Amino acid sequence: MRANASLARPLTFAMPVIVLGAFAVAIYVVGRSITPDYSGTALFGKTATDTLPLKSTLASIVLGVAGFQLLSATWIYGRLPGAGSRPGWLPPLHRLAGATAILLTLPIAYHCMRAYGVQTFDSRVAVHSIAGCFVYGAFAAKLTIVRSRRFPAWTLPLAGGILVTLVAVLWYTSALWYYNDFSVPLLK
Repeated sequence: MRANASLARPLTFAMPVIVLGAFAVAIYVVGRSITPDYSGTALFGKTATDTLPLKSTLASIVLGVAGFQLLSATWIYGRLPGAGSRPGWLPPLHRLAGATAILLTLPIAYHCMRAYGVQTFDSRVAVHSIAGCFVYGAFAAKLTIVRSRRFPAWTLPLAGGILVTLVAVLWYTSALWYYNDFSVPLLK
């Protein structure tokens, strides 16, 4: 009986990694098959320049919500110094903020995939495209971990940290690039 339990443990750990990888590979394959159409979509405007202000604003909001997610999760698990015990309203607000962040990313991702696909012609675009392939996989992996009690305590903060890092990388390679006059520090 113990041998079966020890075999189940690596499979348990593998599940979020498989989920993350499956999403990332699927998005990458679909994105690489898309012929870029820089004319834009009706959702965001007629040209690429029409899309950038709205996408950058939405991405900045998502980054702010991701920061809130990080702080609220730290507070929920009693790791936020000086915050005291968590209030009862915090876990539902944390979940609502996470759902809101994902919903805000959908129009951005839709436009990016439809207009650009996955491209790797320069370092900024390559980093942005690859991070974009992983973000929904990271979200699904995090949900896999949070819905199960079979994972060690360190796996949820790791999954959440990866997701927040991906959001920050996506913002850095897109919204910051736009706000910084089409230039990103360190990725020239």
